[in-house]
Amino acid sequence: MLDVSDLHSAYGRIEVLKGVSLQVRQGEVVALIGSNGAGKTTLLRALSGVQPVSRGDIRFLGERINRLPPHRRVERGMTQSPEGRQVFGPLSVEDNLRLGAYMRRDKEIENDRERVFEMFPVLGEKRRLAAGGLSGGQQQMLAIGRALMGRPKLLLLDEPSLGLSPILVDQILAAIETLKADGITVLLVEQNASAALEIADRGYVLETGRIASTGTGAELLSDPKVKAAYLGMD
Repeated sequence: MLDVSDLHSAYGRIEVLKGVSLQVRQGEVVALIGSNGAGKTTLLRALSGVQPVSRGDIRFLGERINRLPPHRRVERGMTQSPEGRQVFGPLSVEDNLRLGAYMRRDKEIENDRERVFEMFPVLGEKRRLAAGGLSGGQQQMLAIGRALMGRPKLLLLDEPSLGLSPILVDQILAAIETLKADGITVLLVEQNASAALEIADRGYVLETGRIASTGTGAELLSDPKVKAAYLGMD
């Protein structure tokens, strides 16, 4: 579904991505782990079209999309739940979800909104309240729900558990497993490496803008270097 080859990207003169290559197959949950500053968020921003690429290829569903603007990538089935949630605080929960469907003209938008409420019942209870008044965990649910309203084939999730309590982290991870069961492919960037690798089919370790290692979730969980560097285990 997604084929990234030799991807380079920079902020000014500072190169952040230094030849990243990875693949995501249809139906997978793929985890991308690494320390702060490794380039994980930059990679997702490059995939969704908001961060320029200086070299390399991004192919989505067989099409080279390097030059496509972000909204055209959404049209083709790639949506993102960004780091920091970035909900529209003054707008209601319902209106935030409607904005997630802004490229759609079909008649299933309301049905999809109700499916989001089934996945995250608290959002249904607070559908008319301003998104800025939600808790951090509820805003994260809303950010994921808003991305789902684009009917993605590939969902990019950037740090969905950041700053959440363990109970809420479990709820978010359970939601990701539900999405996979529903046939949605997920590329997951997550600081909580052990939790991400436990639900991932495969994973990549990103270090200073380069892929350092790859394997199944189970293989990376048992890799001594990964355990020492990212899982807090000797």
